[in-house]
Amino acid sequence: MKQPIPILFAILPIWMTFFSLSCLAQESTPKKPNVLFILADDLGYHDLSIAGSDYYHTPHLDSLARVSYRFEQGYACAQVCSPSRASIMTGNYTPTHGITDWIGAATGEAWRSPNHEDKLLPPAYNYHLKKEWTTLPEAFKQAGYTTFFAGKWHLGDEGQGPLEHGFDINKGGWSSGSPKGGYFSPWENPVLENNTPGENLSLRLARETNAFIDAQSDKPFFAYLSFYAVHGPIQTTQQRWKHYRDEAVAQGIAKEGYEMERVLPIRIVQDNPVYGGLVETMDDAVGLVLQKLREKGLDKNTIIVFTSDNGGVASGDAFSTSNLPLRGGKGYQWEGGIREPYFIKMPGAGAGSIDFPVSGADFYPTLLSLAQIEAEKDQAFDGMDISPLLKGETLAERPIFWHYPHYGNQGGNPASMVRLGRYKLIHYWEDGRNELYNLLRDPSEQHDISARLPEKAKQLEELLMGFLDKRQAARPAPDNQFDPQKREKLMQQRREVLLPELEAQRLKFLEKDYQPNEDWWGSALKVTND
Repeated sequence: MKQPIPILFAILPIWMTFFSLSCLAQESTPKKPNVLFILADDLGYHDLSIAGSDYYHTPHLDSLARVSYRFEQGYACAQVCSPSRASIMTGNYTPTHGITDWIGAATGEAWRSPNHEDKLLPPAYNYHLKKEWTTLPEAFKQAGYTTFFAGKWHLGDEGQGPLEHGFDINKGGWSSGSPKGGYFSPWENPVLENNTPGENLSLRLARETNAFIDAQSDKPFFAYLSFYAVHGPIQTTQQRWKHYRDEAVAQGIAKEGYEMERVLPIRIVQDNPVYGGLVETMDDAVGLVLQKLREKGLDKNTIIVFTSDNGGVASGDAFSTSNLPLRGGKGYQWEGGIREPYFIKMPGAGAGSIDFPVSGADFYPTLLSLAQIEAEKDQAFDGMDISPLLKGETLAERPIFWHYPHYGNQGGNPASMVRLGRYKLIHYWEDGRNELYNLLRDPSEQHDISARLPEKAKQLEELLMGFLDKRQAARPAPDNQFDPQKREKLMQQRREVLLPELEAQRLKFLEKDYQPNEDWWGSALKVTND
């Protein structure tokens, strides 16, 4: 008589088969990639060593660039911060989301003042992200990601901050667009406590990001490190200032550091030792986070993005840097105001230089694609998925649009732009004229060819106006109180008084015994220098 087989042994082969298949299924299902998005504030295209600066030192960002896909024609969606940041969050151009100027800028008759004297009155704009928009972090949160924000927000006031727009954690993001209280603790930030007197803000934001990464286990994360640096007020330690002061002297101090642009003086040399120290400390902060990813073994499964929200400040604000050979800077309609560092590092993928023009609005659809996350069915993007370029594929040429119907504090004019292929058209709202540039031959935008190529200029103007009409984009209105004589008096003051004052200030920064105050903005309060 056969002995009955125990039930345990009877089901064991079946259970082992199921277990093996489960393991194989888990191994064949790739782990969701983490995302680290690093956004600098006011960092110019040529403010990195790898992008051509022979003055600033950015070893960590240079190293990141070498292992990333580096887009040589990467653009912010605006020449100032809030609209550009809103475009990253929504994947849309400024007329679509309606934030067309930095939040807090005056509009209408409130713009009129003795310091302006302009022909137009800027239109109203949205003061925060609309709740109905599904933001980039919300899309990742819906896909099971833990979301984290550190640093500058400037996309809405109380009730419209990072926590209301998709982030689980917020360290330092509120309505302010600048580092209130400066870059050294004690700062004035209601959502970032002061711990150590003299602590550096950029390094603190990096440490908060690292603490978040340490707390993660198996759940994928979306971390958004949004530096206040290198926005004014520019500050650094005495040691960093001395390093860059000595370097400027060794390179030879230029006789002139400024020239007049159309309405304001503009910096033409990189020799600001205070700004140099600010840039390098931000680079140190990036290095801390990259090191944390390596220590945790997460660099092998983390997509890293690095970019800036607009061009370097060459006019207005702190007159910090030069963007040459690109023309202009923050607030300007030329390449110096909108072309940015634009890196995407893919885990396990290659690296290299890509020459296809891309925009800040492209990050949203691209990151969804790379993370294999489906966009909402009714969600539309002005940006496009550029991930095929990371695989060596090609994409069809498409137009990129900008709409800034405001005056930049830095000297820019109300203008809208379109780039298609090698050509970029700038339409000026003051007088309706156009400028046309061939950016492949003339990246410095010195030669307006609109008169030589009228058909191309007309084609691009029609393309631009069609887009603006479709989005019902707001336009500036004429100011019936505009006084040309007051305008000329203001321009004379800028040429004859402001320009010499800036040259004197530049040389003062480079004096051997320069000292801005007793404790270098509080940085001397910390025993160990960051």
